[in-house]
Amino acid sequence: MNAVQKLDLIEVIQKNPWNTLILNRAGDLGVDDWWLTAGCIAQTVWNFTCEREIHAGIRDYDLFYYDRDTSWDAENEVICKAKKLFSDVPVEVQIRNQARVPLWYENKFGIPFGPVAQASDGIDRFPCATVAIGIRHQNNRQFEVHCPFGLTSLFEGTLKPNRALPIPAVYAEKTARWKREWPHLRIEPW
Repeated sequence: MNAVQKLDLIEVIQKNPWNTLILNRAGDLGVDDWWLTAGCIAQTVWNFTCEREIHAGIRDYDLFYYDRDTSWDAENEVICKAKKLFSDVPVEVQIRNQARVPLWYENKFGIPFGPVAQASDGIDRFPCATVAIGIRHQNNRQFEVHCPFGLTSLFEGTLKPNRALPIPAVYAEKTARWKREWPHLRIEPW
């Protein structure tokens, strides 16, 4: 990722007030390793590019975190805390402990997810490499960007597969929906 793209990304995603609000409050959840990620980041960029309403078509705002405690009770405690923290936000904020993903992933998708050691491991395995982006900051300090596949395809509007997990049907479903919502996008086949 080049420095200009990183600055452009941070500038654009802050045009969406819900991204900014979530980023500013997420540190209050009491978890150290967290990222605002996926659609709310990429789709804000696509909306900006198309000169659409900045939060049009964004279904939810994903906040990944990592906690070695994989109990449902521990994750539910963070979810409940988030519900209160974001109670005045008119969008759905989805909270997921990435350490728990290997517990349910195979039942849902038919393949193992593999071990997870940090929140960004979940981002690294998104079926679409283009949206494998996370942003965070702690105590309103400098932004950190995690983008294992770079930012070029995001700004170019090219959806590229990430074959880290063999889930082409999930990639096809997601990219087809995104193409309907953002017709300028180009889809690379699995």
